[in-house]
Amino acid sequence: MNERKVYTREFKLHAASMVLDDNCPVPDVCASLDIGPTALRRWVD
Repeated sequence: MNERKVYTREFKLHAASMVLDDNCPVPDVCASLDIGPTALRRWVD
């Protein structure tokens, strides 16, 4: 059974900031941080 990964607030802020502040594409951020696009989009919102 897969357990959900738990990410720190700081990690989420960093990931969202890569999209919002650094204008990195969502797929690139997902690949570099090994996270799913759904989670990243939720954090960006």
